[in-house]
Amino acid sequence: MNSELFQPTLPFGEPELMRASAYQRYLDELRTASGGISTRISQLSPSLKADLLRFGDDGGASEVVEVMAACVRHGKRVTIHIQTGERVVPLTVFAQERLVHCPMAPDELLGKPMLDLKVMHVEPALLQPPGEANATLVGAEQSHYPLAPLLWELAMRGLRRELLPEITGPAVYRVAPGLEIDALPATGALTPAIQRLARQGATLKELADWPGMDRERATRLLNALYLQSGLIVSRSHPDAVRDGWF
Repeated sequence: MNSELFQPTLPFGEPELMRASAYQRYLDELRTASGGISTRISQLSPSLKADLLRFGDDGGASEVVEVMAACVRHGKRVTIHIQTGERVVPLTVFAQERLVHCPMAPDELLGKPMLDLKVMHVEPALLQPPGEANATLVGAEQSHYPLAPLLWELAMRGLRRELLPEITGPAVYRVAPGLEIDALPATGALTPAIQRLARQGATLKELADWPGMDRERATRLLNALYLQSGLIVSRSHPDAVRDGWF
């Protein structure tokens, strides 16, 4: 198979979405050519690679938000190839610029059943963010979107129902000063919960007991706030030590 037909991202215009079956054959050929070693994360930085290895034995996480969270933590420019139905969507994350490049509008991507979203491959980004000197490596302007809303929706509606590794364990949580609460796409009971967390800290168990909340909603909210860089995690607080859920 000609690997030139399967470039992960195409800098000279928006790529047509590849069929997942064809992309999987391409990945299988890469694995065979490398002697059975997974190529999924082989080109990533050692720190990001180690982070992703926590979610799978070959470094590939099935849940998109886990990979997105790792990219944001390490501030890396990464392309995540996401299977949705029979197609593959290359989602390029520019963590420091707080942007994503995607040939499919995020609203359309998130409108797919979340069970259909699967990470197939993670690699360093070929595309560059807007403003780079080499304009040929910058994707079409209309295909760039803010990162924050996408992270929020993935945390609130994705498959992951447990706290992300960085914030799990006995802890007291609070909204970080400076977070623009009014700009968050929170609805229903989430809005007063966020406002309350801005005034006082709470354990996961306490947050789950607040009006309109339960453990899953509380977990998702904490993940979402963390991905907005809007969460303070205190592990030395006396209430954290007494938290009976961990």
